[in-house]
Amino acid sequence: MRHPYPIREIARQAGLSEATVDRVLHARGGVRESTVMEVHQAIKDLDRQRTQVRIGGRTFMVDIVMQAPKRFSTAVREALEAELPSLHPAVVRSRFHFRETGAAPDLVKTLDKIAKRGSQGVILKAPDVPEVGAAVERLVAAGIPVVTLVTDLPSSARLAYVGIDNRAAGATAAYLVGQWLGERPGNVLTTISRGFFRGEEEREMGFRSAIRNTQPHRALVEVTDSDGLDATQYDLALAALRRDPAINAVYSMGGGNAATVAAFEELGRECAVFIAHDLDQDNTRLLRARRVSAVLHHDLRQDMRRACQTIMRAHKALPGEVSSLPSPIQVVTPYNMPPGSPLAWQN
Repeated sequence: MRHPYPIREIARQAGLSEATVDRVLHARGGVRESTVMEVHQAIKDLDRQRTQVRIGGRTFMVDIVMQAPKRFSTAVREALEAELPSLHPAVVRSRFHFRETGAAPDLVKTLDKIAKRGSQGVILKAPDVPEVGAAVERLVAAGIPVVTLVTDLPSSARLAYVGIDNRAAGATAAYLVGQWLGERPGNVLTTISRGFFRGEEEREMGFRSAIRNTQPHRALVEVTDSDGLDATQYDLALAALRRDPAINAVYSMGGGNAATVAAFEELGRECAVFIAHDLDQDNTRLLRARRVSAVLHHDLRQDMRRACQTIMRAHKALPGEVSSLPSPIQVVTPYNMPPGSPLAWQN
């Protein structure tokens, strides 16, 4: 492979030994295909970062660990890389550990590997389960600050949370559903990617509480454990719609929205109001096509900048106190999508 980087730099980016990287680069064999892909991805990451940052000032190597659908992890990567120049004179280098599904022990293994190898900080989106909390404890004990993103681990040793107030977001969704439906009867399909994500649980709690107080005649029909993936969400949504012919509204906390829309279409059913989260590529397309009514959005670029700055403050590289101030909740419709944002795709 042609590249301008020393083996040591590629090894650091990939989190592998120099000997392993050397074997991959010289095609000597004896290396798993997944490891080969990690080396290739490290070189691609270095290429992208080289165009966006200059070498100078203090360098922070930050690991971003996420369990999320690819559409969201891609948006996070793009948001971070778009913000790298704004973090000068410090230089932030990033390693990405993304997975769409999987058991908690696999995620813990990734976190423990980072603790052993070393890092200046971890930005984490993970389920709120005891084993993940224990892994965060080990990271912090190793001197690695952890910032949770989008969904929190409040009982862990994490340094701060960056993201929206998820309970307030759920209540906002309930308000929008009520405004759209008015006195019209109907039940609401609520979709959650996985029950262990605290952020989605808090959204559901906020939504359910507000519905109970303002629209007690509406039943909530929950669909969960799709991991926010269209392939699993479609069958779950279709089954729920067949069981309850009164469903005519959706609050999606966990994604898979294209599949939910397709399930309504398959049955020839009307969806009077559909509230979703995050201006990822799928939701932008659905919003433009009027298949989604509104998207509750937060500025991912701002969130990634705050997460990096929080890690810098932990290392005393920036002044100020570390805090967990919630990001503003934006209600986005087809008429006010952020112009020029890398998260507002045109296709």
